[in-house]
Amino acid sequence: MHKNVSMSPNPLVQYLNKPARDFTRSDLMRFIEDHHIEMINFRYVGDDGRLKTLNFVINDRSYLDSVLARGERVDGSSLFPFIEAGSSDLYIIPRYRTAFVNPFSEVPTLDILCSYYDKDGNPLASSPEYILQKAHRTLKAQTGFSFETMGELEYYVISPSQELFQAKDQRGYHESAPFAKWESLRTEAMLAMARTGASIKYGHSEVGNFTLNGLEYEQNEIEFLHTNVEDAADQLIIGKWILRCLAQKYGVNITYAPKIIEGKAGSGLHIHTRMVKDGRNAFVENGQISDIARKTIAGYLDLSPSLTAFGNTNPTSYFRLVPHQEAPTNICWGDRNRSVLVRVPLGWSGKNRMVYDANPKEPVHDMDGSDKQTVEFRCPDGSADIYLLMAGLTVAARHGIEMKDALDYASRTYVDVNIFADEYKEKLGKLLHLPASCFESADRLEAQADIYKKYDVFPDSVIKGTARKLRGFNDQDLRNEVLKNKELTMQLVNQFFHCG
Repeated sequence: MHKNVSMSPNPLVQYLNKPARDFTRSDLMRFIEDHHIEMINFRYVGDDGRLKTLNFVINDRSYLDSVLARGERVDGSSLFPFIEAGSSDLYIIPRYRTAFVNPFSEVPTLDILCSYYDKDGNPLASSPEYILQKAHRTLKAQTGFSFETMGELEYYVISPSQELFQAKDQRGYHESAPFAKWESLRTEAMLAMARTGASIKYGHSEVGNFTLNGLEYEQNEIEFLHTNVEDAADQLIIGKWILRCLAQKYGVNITYAPKIIEGKAGSGLHIHTRMVKDGRNAFVENGQISDIARKTIAGYLDLSPSLTAFGNTNPTSYFRLVPHQEAPTNICWGDRNRSVLVRVPLGWSGKNRMVYDANPKEPVHDMDGSDKQTVEFRCPDGSADIYLLMAGLTVAARHGIEMKDALDYASRTYVDVNIFADEYKEKLGKLLHLPASCFESADRLEAQADIYKKYDVFPDSVIKGTARKLRGFNDQDLRNEVLKNKELTMQLVNQFFHCG
């Protein structure tokens, strides 16, 4: 058996005895025949960030081969607002490495993620998934580094309030059942995600826990392991779909909304990142974060105002990005500091013998923990266009490597304690701020557009279309308005409840 598949929870990987990246059309056909699969679902992401579906009943082997080899046509104008109805036909072509057994279908079904192609058989230039491919390909060509990311998927489960084992308000962090009511939904989701090919790091209950109008809101989080940026985006898309399907099964609701109510924890979509070269994490050097990491951080910070255009995409996003919360507002970075925009989490450098202290019978040998070090970008939320966000972060990483003053910029924006502490008042006044609205985010995107368009990564039409969409919310003064009108807040929360 292949050494990388022996414990894989993915049935296709186990049966075919090869990593998913090596799947071929004949592999899928063999699995389908041997497991009596009756249906194929093509899955692809529309402008709203959610998975779309095209179902195929398998009539015979010839038809199956044709579907997998040729893909199918779809109406692009119904999926993306920037595509004209008069020339709207697009091809969707399956990516075999993404195939997984549908965990919810009553009949045996194989699902496959697809890519968009235009009438000439070329990748659709404006497709977010293709933009991400271009961004990563360009980063590797210009710097020699590969980009790996992982996401923290935060969400609320909403259910009728129960009297038994009530968790304390805003004290749900890592709580256990029975005080954490929806641990079973979370663990079932983690297993389902793993069987689709996702690499899961862990899951836990989060801080947010409150009751409103007879409903109990419980916040949870599922975190993934780092992988190449394209697969990381796919995993988040599938993960969100799985959680929603399970919520329907359990008869509860789930939201990734950035903010539900003032004074309660919002839901972010923190992205952990690292650069890799020759199989080694380039963010660590001699047990410390490297200059490559600092340059990358500088790129994130410099582009952060415009990255909100992809990571914070509706007006309620900016109800979460307010001072004195764990969500960032100031453009700065620090170690282990949750009030900053970019955080360097606690690593394992120099502390790799803890396991032997806790387990005296364990034979001692050196352990390299450098692969665990990441850099976390903390402002995105559940409204994010995941492919464009990941593409934007990839561009920002490349931008940081190319910035002439990157190390100086990183030095000037570093803070080592809570940014709101008294000793940082002077520095706080000098720091730049994230946008306070979708409207402002659009302005920042257009101001920094040339960086995204460099090397033909982001098409101009996507930059303009994103800015136009954000300005359409007309939310320049919305944060001030909702302070005076709580009903308006709830109207907006309900409007964007199922964002992303």
